[in-house]
Amino acid sequence: MDYEVIYRSAAVYIFMVIAIRLAGKKELSQLSTTDLVFIILISNAVQNAMVGNNVSLLGGITAASTLFLLNYILKLGMFKSKVFKNIIEGEPLLLIDSGVIEKENLESAKITFDELEEAIREHGVENYTKVKIAILEVDGNISIISNENQKFLKTHHRRKKIHKSFAGN
Repeated sequence: MDYEVIYRSAAVYIFMVIAIRLAGKKELSQLSTTDLVFIILISNAVQNAMVGNNVSLLGGITAASTLFLLNYILKLGMFKSKVFKNIIEGEPLLLIDSGVIEKENLESAKITFDELEEAIREHGVENYTKVKIAILEVDGNISIISNENQKFLKTHHRRKKIHKSFAGN
């Protein structure tokens, strides 16, 4: 067994997890053309770092097996430990609370006001003042709960109760 390929693959995997974590959540939510090109080029750049001079089939399988094993161990660690999961993925970040923008959180997430407005519109909400809560999730997506959604849920819940009471008679 070529232990050098295992060590190199493990080092590259750990480096990539840390680099992606430091790049920020925002980068994970949607891939632009430049992001896709970046990923393709990174994978090509680190391939040689993982296998070194061993370009054999066994070297490639060893590198891939190491990556699968490390990924499994990392996901198992995140499943078993919330602290470890928060270190690797981070925590959700509040962007809007009751129509008030959390400017410091926007800055720390490197999200512009225009990007936030776009996410709000994508959720069918007119503007940020009508947002009850906006959260940057750990996967880079922005979740929006609006005051309109709350009204719909209350009405829907009330209708469900009325329907149940009629069905019970």
